[in-house]
Amino acid sequence: MLVSYGAVGAVGSQPVLGADGVPLHPGSAELAAACAGSEALVCSKEPLAHVLRLLGFASLGNAIGLAAALALPSVILMMIYGQTRIFFVMSRDGLLPERLSKVHPKFHTPHVITLLTGVFVSLFAAMFPVGVLADISNSGTLFAFIMVAIGVMILRVQQPDRPRPFRTPFVWVVAPLAVMGCLLLFLNLSMYTISMFLGWTVIGLLVYYAYGHRHSHLAKP
Repeated sequence: MLVSYGAVGAVGSQPVLGADGVPLHPGSAELAAACAGSEALVCSKEPLAHVLRLLGFASLGNAIGLAAALALPSVILMMIYGQTRIFFVMSRDGLLPERLSKVHPKFHTPHVITLLTGVFVSLFAAMFPVGVLADISNSGTLFAFIMVAIGVMILRVQQPDRPRPFRTPFVWVVAPLAVMGCLLLFLNLSMYTISMFLGWTVIGLLVYYAYGHRHSHLAKP
């Protein structure tokens, strides 16, 4: 930790100035462009590793590139894993056809929904650039976080005595900050991403009112 603090202090004590004389923040796109030029960064699919190689830190750049290559599949795998479990719970509740929640007799996993999710993810990966897919995924994740924070506040008011193994400390500070922070990040997404999110939201609502609302076990009295 002391070494990391020393590194940050060393970088901060020798700032790189921009054209307007304002120091460029470490790790920013402006600083990377000042080191390598904007054209090289635009053409490169690994800008940080590319800049480090140009600055003479080839080994460090290669290590960062390798770390990114190893991290990306693990992140994709975890997102697919989480999505299949969400669909599994929705199917078990009746919001999706219950046959999708069928569990494999040998491996004890929801194999039907896992296979379908893998097929759809593969199709989308083939049709859209990875940047667009990342933005669309981020929009859904940010919206989910906003809804969770709002839901926590609503439950604190409507069900104050509900058993809670974990209680968010300073919830009336943390939850509003979470909503505002996620909303700010959401609004900074491109209009194309927001329009795609709205389109998928409409499709989800149509599926809910056409099928899920009538079959949901929780909605039944």
